[in-house]
Amino acid sequence: MKLDPSILRTLSLDPATTTVSTHGSSGFNSTAKITTTLPTKTQKHLFMKSAPGTAAAEMFRGEHASLNAIHNVVPSLCPASLATGVTEDGNAFLVTDFLDMSSKSRSSSSSAAEAQQQHSGMSLAAKLATLHTTPAPTPPGYQTPHFGFPVTTCCGSTPQPNPYTPSWAAFYSEHRLLAILSKCEHNHGADADFRALVTRTVDEVVPRLLGDGHLNGGRVIAPVVVHGDLWSGNAGRGVVGGVGAVEDVVFDPSAVYGHSEYELGIMQMFGGFGAGFFEEYHRLCPKTEPAGEYGDRVSLYEL
Repeated sequence: MKLDPSILRTLSLDPATTTVSTHGSSGFNSTAKITTTLPTKTQKHLFMKSAPGTAAAEMFRGEHASLNAIHNVVPSLCPASLATGVTEDGNAFLVTDFLDMSSKSRSSSSSAAEAQQQHSGMSLAAKLATLHTTPAPTPPGYQTPHFGFPVTTCCGSTPQPNPYTPSWAAFYSEHRLLAILSKCEHNHGADADFRALVTRTVDEVVPRLLGDGHLNGGRVIAPVVVHGDLWSGNAGRGVVGGVGAVEDVVFDPSAVYGHSEYELGIMQMFGGFGAGFFEEYHRLCPKTEPAGEYGDRVSLYEL
């Protein structure tokens, strides 16, 4: 297996001391491990995804920005992304720090004892709570943080538009529910009953549960970065960047600056995160008021 010259140039790697080999598997792209020897004579491992086409390039741009948005807040939660682009032969690529999961314990969250063994000393619940209580940065050209993200992201193979929006209810309605409806109609044709259900949800349910004058007692909620596709298959235990002990980690994000509870829709829908996880998480990141509607909001976020 040969590493494309454009990737070598982008990462400033010496071809004489760099090798690449197939590593792991993915349903959407090819995956590989890059091994290079640094001028200090130490070895460094990187992880690469590649796939042909403009759709793959868009997916990788979204994952690149998503990983770095998460890593910048909680460095031990996921690998940093180092580069994304297109090779000389037209394949899109993404290169990140290597996430070594070969010695992991395959569970969605560590026990308290295991957390103390970790380099960061933080469980997955504590890391996620930190992520979800750290306000999003203010986008360039804006005066305050907004809901959205700098680039389109992909949940699975589905692109998600993320234009900056001051209202969370408006963002969720327009750029999640109605955007998915539009995509479904484009791919499968219109269905009057389905459109009526989504429209009613947008017109009645979203304002009732997420309305700007209702959610959080009418006080503005701060956008925070959420992983966006956090089911148990996108969480595990490994060593980030080849440094430190085994950590609770996440990967394959589709991030957005949104309401913290938006994360919990997918987490609860697919399972894999037990009662102990949520007890610890909510001690650190309390439920948004009105707390009595928490279950209804999470059910809405499963859509």
